[in-house]
Amino acid sequence: MCADMPLPLGKVPPDILQKIVLKRIGAPSPLLKVKPSIGLDVAVITLKNGYLIISSDPITGVAEEIGWYAVNVAANDVATTGAKPMFLQTVILLPEGSHTTTLKQITNDMHTAAKKIGVTITGGHTETVKDLKRPIVISTCISIAENYVTAADAKIGDTILMTKAAALEGTSILARHDKTLQDLPPKIKRKAINLAKKISIVEEATEAYSTGYVHAMHDPTEGGIIGGLCEMAEASKLGFIVHKSKIPILDVTKKICQLKNIDPLRLISSGTLLLAVDPKGVEEVKKRLKAKGIPVAEIGRFTPSKRILIDEQGKKHTLPKAVIDELWRLEEGIG
Repeated sequence: MCADMPLPLGKVPPDILQKIVLKRIGAPSPLLKVKPSIGLDVAVITLKNGYLIISSDPITGVAEEIGWYAVNVAANDVATTGAKPMFLQTVILLPEGSHTTTLKQITNDMHTAAKKIGVTITGGHTETVKDLKRPIVISTCISIAENYVTAADAKIGDTILMTKAAALEGTSILARHDKTLQDLPPKIKRKAINLAKKISIVEEATEAYSTGYVHAMHDPTEGGIIGGLCEMAEASKLGFIVHKSKIPILDVTKKICQLKNIDPLRLISSGTLLLAVDPKGVEEVKKRLKAKGIPVAEIGRFTPSKRILIDEQGKKHTLPKAVIDELWRLEEGIG
């Protein structure tokens, strides 16, 4: 029996998710190939020829460009299987008193984002709701594939690669919405906000998967790079050793995180892809991604146990299972 307790902001902690949510999944089905589990963002259903891949995500922490985020975040989860996202269902919830201009902006952003990555919006639901502070959009992305990988498929000794840089999404959200950052120099603020345009990982995920050397992929959202690594480790029942000095962080991200006194490695990080790669194929994967203009760094490896972050001084830090995103710690400062 799970004792009653208040829930923190953000993702429900893994132990509570396991005890309360994942034990209540309705009728069993032999067609469910990948079932709900800690660290996994997709379900996989067996078809007559191939697999149906599904993932759902809510966008709750932003108001502006919420349609852009709603498409890309859900599509990213599907892309981490190696499949190309194909279809999208959305639920749009608007605060009471919202105007048609708000709805038009959200759907325009969704339309633009979906066209950019080749996704068809197939329907959903739209309504206004009492007692809602800001819009919420929930998206479900769907694909059909012949094969797939998941975040649970990393192997001992796999090299951990990371694309782009840490906390792209979080940097953009803070620059746009945090009231204490409104006096940032215009050039820095604009650069930070524009990082939202880099949050899709569809291209790098499908390109990397096509090499045949990728065992597992994951897009780190809430909890940032550290949270994403811990989710992969939990799903794969492994540990890892990662070097903090090897994790790319943009100067604009460092600036904003210093001003807010937060850790960029624990800040929401859509736009980054984490990959578990067969050591024999690391150079091929890196070459293919760089040919597409996608920055990629080698940051560590998967191990049998323990989650270790080595800091710049060489000191080892054991990481916890659950990571609270820095954005939720700053919730009161977000407009």
